[in-house]
Amino acid sequence: MATTTSPMKHLEDNFKGKPQEMQDMAKPLGDKAKGIASNILDKTTDFASNIVDTTKDTASSLSHKAQDATSAVGKGMEALASTVRHNLPQNGPVGAAAASLASGLESGGQYLEREGFQGMGKDMMNLIRRNPLPALLVGIGLGYIIARATARD
Repeated sequence: MATTTSPMKHLEDNFKGKPQEMQDMAKPLGDKAKGIASNILDKTTDFASNIVDTTKDTASSLSHKAQDATSAVGKGMEALASTVRHNLPQNGPVGAAAASLASGLESGGQYLEREGFQGMGKDMMNLIRRNPLPALLVGIGLGYIIARATARD
C-alpha cells in the first residue's frame, strides 16, 4: 500500500537545510513588494493632494462668484431705487411710500455690496445670539410652513 505525502511535507523536504537559499530567493520578492507598496503610496498621496488642491480652487472660485453675484444684486437694487425715485410721484402719500421704498432699496443695495454673504452671515448670527427665543420661534414657524407645503395629501 502506497503512502501519500502532503504538499507541505514535500516542500519541507525539498527546502530542509536550505534556509539561506530560501532567504536569498525571498529577498528580491520582498524588495519588489516594498517598491510596489511605496509606489502605490506615492501615487495615492499625489492623487489626494490633487483632490485637495482642486477642491480649494473650486471653493475659492465659487466664493468669488458668490461675492460678485452679491455685488451685482446690490447694484441692481440701487438702480431700482433710482428708477423708483424718478418714475413715481414725489408728493403725497404715494410719493412718501415711493421715497421710503427707494431709500430702503438703496441702503439694502449698499449693504449687499459692502458686506456680501460673509457679512450677512455674521449679522444673522449676531441677531440670533441677541434674540434666541424669537429666532427659535421663527425657525419653528418656517419648519411648519415648509412641512405643510411639502406634505403629501
